[in-house]
Amino acid sequence: MKIGIVCPYSWDVPGGVQFHIRDLAEHLIRLGHEVSVLAPADDETPLPPYVVPAGRAVPVPYNGSVARLNFGFLSAARVRRWLQNGAFDVLHIHEPASPSLGLLACWAAQGPIVATFHTSNPRSRAMIAAYPILQPALEKISARIAVSEYARRTLVEHLGGDAVVIPNGVDVDFFARAEPRPEWQGRTLGFIGRIDEPRKGLPVLMKALPAILAAVPDARLLVAGRGDQDEAVAGLPPELRSRVEFLGMVSDEDKARLLRSVDLYVAPNTGGESFGIILVEAMSAGAAVLASDLDAFAQVLDQGEAGELFANESAEALAAAAVRLLGAPSRLAELRGLGARHVRRFDWATVGADILAVYETVTAGAGAAAG
Repeated sequence: MKIGIVCPYSWDVPGGVQFHIRDLAEHLIRLGHEVSVLAPADDETPLPPYVVPAGRAVPVPYNGSVARLNFGFLSAARVRRWLQNGAFDVLHIHEPASPSLGLLACWAAQGPIVATFHTSNPRSRAMIAAYPILQPALEKISARIAVSEYARRTLVEHLGGDAVVIPNGVDVDFFARAEPRPEWQGRTLGFIGRIDEPRKGLPVLMKALPAILAAVPDARLLVAGRGDQDEAVAGLPPELRSRVEFLGMVSDEDKARLLRSVDLYVAPNTGGESFGIILVEAMSAGAAVLASDLDAFAQVLDQGEAGELFANESAEALAAAAVRLLGAPSRLAELRGLGARHVRRFDWATVGADILAVYETVTAGAGAAAG
Protein backbone atom coordinates (compact mmCIF):
# COMPACT_ATOMS: atom_id res chain seq x y z
CA MET A 1 0.00 0.00 0.00
CA LYS A 2 1.24 3.53 -0.77
CA ILE A 3 0.71 5.59 2.38
CA GLY A 4 1.20 9.33 2.81
CA ILE A 5 1.47 10.63 6.38
CA VAL A 6 1.28 14.32 7.29
CA CYS A 7 3.07 15.55 10.42
CA PRO A 8 1.83 18.93 11.72
CA TYR A 9 4.83 19.80 13.90
CA SER A 10 8.48 20.51 13.13
CA TRP A 11 10.32 17.21 12.61
CA ASP A 12 13.51 18.32 14.35
CA VAL A 13 11.81 19.38 17.61
CA PRO A 14 11.15 16.40 19.92
CA GLY A 15 7.50 15.74 20.69
CA GLY A 16 5.06 12.91 21.21
CA VAL A 17 3.23 13.38 17.90
CA GLN A 18 6.48 13.42 15.92
CA PHE A 19 7.71 10.26 17.68
CA HIS A 20 4.38 8.53 17.05
CA ILE A 21 4.52 9.36 13.33
CA ARG A 22 8.17 8.28 13.07
CA ASP A 23 7.49 4.94 14.77
CA LEU A 24 4.31 4.34 12.74
CA ALA A 25 6.12 5.06 9.46
CA GLU A 26 9.02 2.76 10.32
CA HIS A 27 6.65 0.00 11.46
CA LEU A 28 4.71 0.21 8.18
CA ILE A 29 7.93 0.22 6.14
CA ARG A 30 9.11 -2.93 7.95
CA LEU A 31 5.83 -4.55 6.92
CA GLY A 32 6.60 -3.79 3.26
CA HIS A 33 4.42 -0.71 2.68
CA GLU A 34 5.63 2.33 0.75
CA VAL A 35 5.50 5.31 3.12
CA SER A 36 6.22 9.02 2.70
CA VAL A 37 5.95 11.55 5.54
CA LEU A 38 5.49 15.28 4.86
CA ALA A 39 6.69 17.39 7.79
CA PRO A 40 7.70 20.97 8.58
CA ALA A 41 11.49 21.12 8.25
CA ASP A 42 14.15 23.24 6.60
CA ASP A 43 15.66 21.85 3.43
CA GLU A 44 18.98 21.63 5.34
CA THR A 45 17.54 19.58 8.24
CA PRO A 46 18.90 15.99 8.29
CA LEU A 47 15.88 13.75 7.70
CA PRO A 48 15.18 10.03 7.36
CA PRO A 49 14.80 8.96 3.72
CA TYR A 50 11.02 8.63 4.07
CA VAL A 51 10.50 12.26 5.23
CA VAL A 52 9.90 15.11 2.75
CA PRO A 53 10.53 18.65 4.09
CA ALA A 54 7.69 21.16 3.73
CA GLY A 55 9.62 24.27 4.69
CA ARG A 56 10.42 26.19 7.85
CA ALA A 57 8.01 26.02 10.80
CA VAL A 58 7.11 28.94 13.05
CA PRO A 59 6.39 28.77 16.81
CA VAL A 60 2.69 29.06 17.66
CA PRO A 61 1.07 28.75 21.14
CA TYR A 62 -1.05 25.59 20.94
CA ASN A 63 -2.58 23.23 23.55
CA GLY A 64 -0.76 24.85 26.49
CA SER A 65 2.60 24.53 24.77
CA VAL A 66 4.48 26.09 21.87
CA ALA A 67 4.12 24.07 18.68
CA ARG A 68 6.22 24.69 15.58
CA LEU A 69 3.71 24.72 12.72
CA ASN A 70 3.81 25.30 8.97
CA PHE A 71 1.14 27.20 7.05
CA GLY A 72 1.14 29.47 4.00
CA PHE A 73 1.31 29.69 0.20
CA LEU A 74 4.72 28.01 -0.12
CA SER A 75 3.60 25.19 2.17
CA ALA A 76 0.38 24.75 0.20
CA ALA A 77 2.38 24.41 -3.03
CA ARG A 78 4.65 21.80 -1.46
CA VAL A 79 1.63 19.87 -0.17
CA ARG A 80 0.05 19.78 -3.64
CA ARG A 81 3.33 18.66 -5.25
CA TRP A 82 3.85 15.94 -2.63
CA LEU A 83 0.31 14.63 -3.13
CA GLN A 84 0.71 14.57 -6.92
CA ASN A 85 4.07 12.81 -6.79
CA GLY A 86 2.95 10.33 -4.14
CA ALA A 87 -0.29 9.08 -5.72
CA PHE A 88 -1.12 7.57 -2.32
CA ASP A 89 -3.67 4.83 -1.73
CA VAL A 90 -4.47 6.47 1.61
CA LEU A 91 -3.52 9.77 3.24
CA HIS A 92 -3.07 9.79 7.04
CA ILE A 93 -3.22 13.29 8.54
CA HIS A 94 -2.33 14.01 12.16
CA GLU A 95 -4.03 16.94 13.91
CA PRO A 96 -6.04 18.09 10.87
CA ALA A 97 -7.64 20.93 12.85
CA SER A 98 -4.30 22.59 13.67
CA PRO A 99 -3.17 25.48 11.42
CA SER A 100 -0.51 23.42 9.71
CA LEU A 101 0.15 20.97 6.87
CA GLY A 102 -2.71 18.63 7.75
CA LEU A 103 -5.36 21.24 7.08
CA LEU A 104 -3.67 22.15 3.79
CA ALA A 105 -3.55 18.47 2.82
CA CYS A 106 -7.23 18.02 3.66
CA TRP A 107 -8.13 20.85 1.31
CA ALA A 108 -5.94 19.53 -1.52
CA ALA A 109 -6.38 15.75 -1.27
CA GLN A 110 -8.75 13.74 -3.45
CA GLY A 111 -8.52 10.14 -2.19
CA PRO A 112 -9.30 8.40 1.12
CA ILE A 113 -8.21 10.36 4.20
CA VAL A 114 -7.63 8.99 7.71
CA ALA A 115 -7.13 11.55 10.49
CA THR A 116 -5.66 11.06 13.95
CA PHE A 117 -6.59 13.49 16.73
CA HIS A 118 -4.02 13.74 19.52
CA THR A 119 -4.96 16.84 21.50
CA SER A 120 -7.48 17.41 24.25
CA ASN A 121 -7.56 21.19 24.52
CA PRO A 122 -10.74 22.75 25.91
CA ARG A 123 -13.21 24.40 23.55
CA SER A 124 -11.86 27.84 22.71
CA ARG A 125 -13.26 30.94 21.06
CA ALA A 126 -10.58 30.59 18.38
CA MET A 127 -11.76 27.08 17.50
CA ILE A 128 -15.40 28.20 17.46
CA ALA A 129 -14.48 31.10 15.14
CA ALA A 130 -12.41 28.85 12.88
CA TYR A 131 -15.02 26.10 12.57
CA PRO A 132 -16.59 27.42 9.31
CA ILE A 133 -13.11 27.26 7.74
CA LEU A 134 -12.31 23.84 9.20
CA GLN A 135 -15.63 22.17 8.41
CA PRO A 136 -15.27 21.73 4.62
CA ALA A 137 -11.83 20.17 5.08
CA LEU A 138 -12.87 17.93 7.97
CA GLU A 139 -15.88 16.66 6.03
CA LYS A 140 -13.48 15.09 3.51
CA ILE A 141 -12.06 12.76 6.18
CA SER A 142 -13.04 9.13 5.60
CA ALA A 143 -12.16 7.77 9.07
CA ARG A 144 -11.11 9.33 12.35
CA ILE A 145 -8.80 7.95 15.02
CA ALA A 146 -8.40 9.37 18.55
CA VAL A 147 -5.40 8.35 20.63
CA SER A 148 -7.48 8.14 23.82
CA GLU A 149 -11.04 8.34 25.06
CA TYR A 150 -10.20 11.83 26.31
CA ALA A 151 -9.09 12.92 22.82
CA ARG A 152 -12.22 11.29 21.35
CA ARG A 153 -14.46 13.26 23.73
CA THR A 154 -12.71 16.48 22.74
CA LEU A 155 -13.27 15.71 19.06
CA VAL A 156 -16.96 14.90 19.54
CA GLU A 157 -17.64 18.00 21.65
CA HIS A 158 -15.66 20.49 19.54
CA LEU A 159 -15.86 19.32 15.94
CA GLY A 160 -18.68 16.79 15.78
CA GLY A 161 -18.48 13.28 14.38
CA ASP A 162 -16.86 10.38 16.19
CA ALA A 163 -13.66 8.36 16.12
CA VAL A 164 -12.29 4.92 16.86
CA VAL A 165 -9.85 4.94 19.78
CA ILE A 166 -6.42 3.54 18.87
CA PRO A 167 -3.68 4.45 21.37
CA ASN A 168 -0.22 5.66 20.60
CA GLY A 169 2.17 2.79 19.96
CA VAL A 170 5.45 1.85 21.60
CA ASP A 171 8.15 -0.66 20.71
CA VAL A 172 7.79 -2.45 24.04
CA ASP A 173 10.74 -4.78 23.48
CA PHE A 174 13.09 -1.86 22.71
CA PHE A 175 12.53 -0.52 26.23
CA ALA A 176 12.29 -3.93 27.90
CA ARG A 177 15.71 -5.06 26.67
CA ALA A 178 17.57 -1.83 27.53
CA GLU A 179 20.52 -2.22 29.89
CA PRO A 180 20.31 -0.23 33.16
CA ARG A 181 23.18 2.15 33.92
CA PRO A 182 24.62 1.53 37.39
CA GLU A 183 25.16 5.26 38.04
CA TRP A 184 21.44 5.85 37.50
CA GLN A 185 20.35 3.14 39.93
CA GLY A 186 19.80 3.23 43.69
CA ARG A 187 16.80 5.09 45.16
CA THR A 188 16.35 7.18 42.04
CA LEU A 189 13.33 9.06 40.76
CA GLY A 190 13.10 9.83 37.05
CA PHE A 191 11.54 12.71 35.11
CA ILE A 192 11.65 13.20 31.33
CA GLY A 193 10.21 16.30 29.70
CA ARG A 194 10.77 19.93 28.79
CA ILE A 195 12.13 21.58 31.91
CA ASP A 196 10.76 25.04 31.13
CA GLU A 197 7.26 23.96 30.08
CA PRO A 198 5.07 24.37 33.19
CA ARG A 199 2.43 21.84 32.15
CA LYS A 200 5.05 19.06 32.25
CA GLY A 201 4.96 19.57 36.02
CA LEU A 202 8.63 19.73 37.03
CA PRO A 203 7.91 22.65 39.43
CA VAL A 204 5.43 20.43 41.29
CA LEU A 205 8.05 17.69 41.61
CA MET A 206 10.68 20.20 42.77
CA LYS A 207 8.28 21.50 45.41
CA ALA A 208 7.74 17.92 46.62
CA LEU A 209 11.44 17.06 46.67
CA PRO A 210 12.39 18.49 50.11
CA ALA A 211 9.76 16.33 51.82
CA ILE A 212 10.89 13.28 49.83
CA LEU A 213 14.54 13.84 50.75
CA ALA A 214 13.69 14.47 54.40
CA ALA A 215 12.15 10.99 54.56
CA VAL A 216 14.55 9.28 52.12
CA PRO A 217 17.87 11.17 52.41
CA ASP A 218 19.72 9.00 49.89
CA ALA A 219 17.12 9.49 47.14
CA ARG A 220 18.09 11.27 43.91
CA LEU A 221 16.15 12.86 41.07
CA LEU A 222 17.34 12.34 37.48
CA VAL A 223 15.95 14.88 34.99
CA ALA A 224 16.21 14.47 31.21
CA GLY A 225 15.05 17.25 28.91
CA ARG A 226 15.89 20.68 27.57
CA GLY A 227 15.49 23.89 29.55
CA ASP A 228 17.07 26.21 32.14
CA GLN A 229 18.55 23.93 34.79
CA ASP A 230 19.47 26.72 37.22
CA GLU A 231 15.95 28.09 37.15
CA ALA A 232 14.53 24.61 37.72
CA VAL A 233 16.35 24.19 41.06
CA ALA A 234 16.12 27.84 42.15
CA GLY A 235 13.34 27.04 44.63
CA LEU A 236 15.27 24.22 46.31
CA PRO A 237 17.38 24.81 49.44
CA PRO A 238 21.04 24.98 48.28
CA GLU A 239 22.02 21.91 50.27
CA LEU A 240 19.50 19.77 48.34
CA ARG A 241 20.44 20.83 44.82
CA SER A 242 23.16 18.20 44.54
CA ARG A 243 20.43 15.54 44.82
CA VAL A 244 19.15 16.59 41.37
CA GLU A 245 21.11 15.47 38.32
CA PHE A 246 20.32 17.03 34.94
CA LEU A 247 21.08 14.81 31.96
CA GLY A 248 20.07 17.25 29.21
CA MET A 249 18.57 15.90 26.01
CA VAL A 250 19.06 12.14 25.81
CA SER A 251 18.97 9.72 22.89
CA ASP A 252 16.22 7.14 22.55
CA GLU A 253 18.71 4.52 23.76
CA ASP A 254 19.62 6.51 26.88
CA LYS A 255 15.97 7.29 27.55
CA ALA A 256 15.26 3.56 27.60
CA ARG A 257 18.29 2.93 29.84
CA LEU A 258 17.18 5.70 32.20
CA LEU A 259 13.69 4.23 32.49
CA ARG A 260 15.20 0.77 33.10
CA SER A 261 17.39 2.21 35.88
CA VAL A 262 15.12 4.33 38.08
CA ASP A 263 13.18 2.96 41.03
CA LEU A 264 10.21 5.20 40.29
CA TYR A 265 9.22 7.22 37.24
CA VAL A 266 7.28 10.36 38.18
CA ALA A 267 4.92 12.11 35.72
CA PRO A 268 3.70 15.28 37.49
CA ASN A 269 2.11 16.82 34.36
CA THR A 270 -0.59 19.36 35.18
CA GLY A 271 -2.72 19.38 32.00
CA GLY A 272 -2.90 19.44 28.23
CA GLU A 273 -2.28 15.69 27.90
CA SER A 274 -4.54 13.47 25.81
CA PHE A 275 -2.51 10.29 26.20
CA GLY A 276 0.80 9.93 28.04
CA ILE A 277 3.28 8.06 25.87
CA ILE A 278 6.05 8.46 28.46
CA LEU A 279 4.00 6.36 30.90
CA VAL A 280 3.81 3.56 28.34
CA GLU A 281 7.55 3.81 27.70
CA ALA A 282 8.27 3.71 31.43
CA MET A 283 6.10 0.63 31.96
CA SER A 284 7.71 -1.00 28.92
CA ALA A 285 11.12 -0.48 30.50
CA GLY A 286 9.95 -2.03 33.76
CA ALA A 287 9.73 1.16 35.82
CA ALA A 288 7.11 1.64 38.50
CA VAL A 289 5.04 4.71 37.61
CA LEU A 290 3.64 7.50 39.80
CA ALA A 291 1.56 10.03 37.84
CA SER A 292 -0.80 12.94 38.38
CA ASP A 293 -4.44 11.91 38.15
CA LEU A 294 -5.18 13.55 34.79
CA ASP A 295 -7.98 11.76 32.93
CA ALA A 296 -5.61 10.72 30.14
CA PHE A 297 -3.01 9.35 32.57
CA ALA A 298 -5.64 7.47 34.56
CA GLN A 299 -6.78 5.78 31.34
CA VAL A 300 -3.25 4.78 30.35
CA LEU A 301 -2.63 3.40 33.86
CA ASP A 302 -5.90 1.44 33.89
CA GLN A 303 -7.42 3.76 36.52
CA GLY A 304 -4.47 3.23 38.84
CA GLU A 305 -4.21 -0.54 38.47
CA ALA A 306 -0.96 -0.43 36.45
CA GLY A 307 0.62 2.55 38.23
CA GLU A 308 -0.18 4.87 41.11
CA LEU A 309 -1.92 8.24 40.82
CA PHE A 310 -1.72 11.36 43.00
CA ALA A 311 -3.86 14.51 43.12
CA ASN A 312 -2.93 16.79 40.22
CA GLU A 313 -0.75 19.80 41.16
CA SER A 314 -0.44 18.63 44.79
CA ALA A 315 3.22 18.52 45.80
CA GLU A 316 2.16 17.17 49.18
CA ALA A 317 0.30 14.22 47.64
CA LEU A 318 3.20 13.52 45.28
CA ALA A 319 5.72 13.55 48.14
CA ALA A 320 3.60 11.28 50.34
CA ALA A 321 3.14 8.73 47.55
CA ALA A 322 6.82 8.79 46.54
CA VAL A 323 8.00 8.32 50.14
CA ARG A 324 5.59 5.43 50.66
CA LEU A 325 6.66 3.70 47.45
CA LEU A 326 10.41 4.20 47.97
CA GLY A 327 9.96 2.58 51.37
CA ALA A 328 8.06 -0.41 49.97
CA PRO A 329 10.25 -2.47 47.61
CA SER A 330 7.57 -5.16 47.35
CA ARG A 331 5.01 -2.62 46.11
CA LEU A 332 7.50 -1.25 43.57
CA ALA A 333 8.11 -4.79 42.30
CA GLU A 334 4.35 -5.39 42.10
CA LEU A 335 3.85 -2.20 40.07
CA ARG A 336 6.65 -3.20 37.70
CA GLY A 337 4.96 -6.53 37.04
CA LEU A 338 1.49 -5.01 36.61
CA GLY A 339 2.84 -2.37 34.22
CA ALA A 340 4.78 -4.89 32.15
CA ARG A 341 1.65 -6.99 31.59
CA HIS A 342 -0.63 -4.01 30.94
CA VAL A 343 1.68 -2.33 28.42
CA ARG A 344 1.49 -5.09 25.81
CA ARG A 345 -1.76 -3.61 24.49
CA PHE A 346 0.25 -0.55 23.36
CA ASP A 347 2.87 -2.49 21.38
CA TRP A 348 3.20 -1.60 17.70
CA ALA A 349 2.29 -5.16 16.73
CA THR A 350 -1.22 -4.45 18.08
CA VAL A 351 -1.52 -0.72 17.39
CA GLY A 352 -0.10 -0.99 13.87
CA ALA A 353 -2.53 -3.77 12.96
CA ASP A 354 -5.45 -1.64 14.19
CA ILE A 355 -4.33 1.37 12.12
CA LEU A 356 -3.83 -0.80 9.03
CA ALA A 357 -7.36 -2.15 9.47
CA VAL A 358 -8.65 1.45 9.27
CA TYR A 359 -6.60 2.05 6.11
CA GLU A 360 -7.99 -1.11 4.52
CA THR A 361 -11.55 -0.12 5.40
CA VAL A 362 -11.33 3.33 3.77
CA THR A 363 -9.47 2.11 0.67
CA ALA A 364 -12.00 -0.69 0.19
CA GLY A 365 -14.80 1.86 0.54
CA ALA A 366 -13.16 4.16 -1.99
CA GLY A 367 -12.72 1.27 -4.41
CA ALA A 368 -16.36 0.27 -4.06
CA ALA A 369 -17.49 3.85 -4.64
CA ALA A 370 -15.30 4.13 -7.73
CA GLY A 371 -16.64 0.84 -9.06
